[in-house]
Amino acid sequence: MEGKVVGICISEKRGTQKTEIAEADIVKGWGIEGDAHGGKWHRQVSLLSFEKIEDFRAKGADVKFGAFGENLIMEGFDLRRLPVGTRFRIGDVILELTQIGKECHSHCEIYKKMGDCIMPREGVFTEVIAGGHIRVGDLVQIIEPEKNRPFTAAVITLSDKGAAGQREDKSGPKIVEMAAQAGYDVKESLLLPDGRGALERQLIRLADQRQINVIFTTGGTGFSQRDVTPEATIAVCDRMANGIADAIRNYSMTITPRAMFSRAVSGIRGKTLIINLPGSPKAVQEALEFLLPQLEHGLGILRGSEGECAR
Repeated sequence: MEGKVVGICISEKRGTQKTEIAEADIVKGWGIEGDAHGGKWHRQVSLLSFEKIEDFRAKGADVKFGAFGENLIMEGFDLRRLPVGTRFRIGDVILELTQIGKECHSHCEIYKKMGDCIMPREGVFTEVIAGGHIRVGDLVQIIEPEKNRPFTAAVITLSDKGAAGQREDKSGPKIVEMAAQAGYDVKESLLLPDGRGALERQLIRLADQRQINVIFTTGGTGFSQRDVTPEATIAVCDRMANGIADAIRNYSMTITPRAMFSRAVSGIRGKTLIINLPGSPKAVQEALEFLLPQLEHGLGILRGSEGECAR
């Protein structure tokens, strides 16, 4: 599948409209030279479909390239329908898709005028895997994600004291360490206060926009009033997968009878598996030692890279 670069845009400050340039240097691990969105993060270069801009113009919007804050305008692709992990080759440059859409924190001038903005739902974001020089008119080649690529993971710790800086989070880093040792590509690690709102938003973002394969939460699964991690997980899931939570609980019961007080659940949103783990580092380690040797089979089925387990 091939397309074409029809526009290149940059801006010196974030939150401002970008202006067109005819060519640009793309810096590995950073972004477009001279653009404010470059940096050591997963949204280094933003892309928007030329066809989506044309559809928006057909509604009466007078918008130039860069008006939505996009870096590259590409013709020939429905970018939003491409899976995270897709790569774009432009000459020597390779960009890897890392996020679909974004949350709109404050409505831009386009939204205020038209009542709509396409960037939050149609824009996509990439990291620069290989740098080089690009020009308007360059051909773009799509490289599909490898079938057996490493599974991606994210970790969310729920702790009021941890988020307030009153207690060191040891459970989240333990999950990151063990998942990485098991071969997972850990994309994000977050520390949030207990409660549903922020957790639900992050679970939705990680599942829908970043298309993470598995999200581990730690904390908030007990009997305290603020322990609502299971409720947040249930609220965002399409289907439950509580065989995992039950198996962890049963295994933990062989170590301590207090495992009966865990209210942890597991579920699926889209193609993302969400697993509630205990809050203590010791319990996290025990749970992952039991879980990780079996988990990749289920994730492979969910991703479509492995067959069902019936014999």
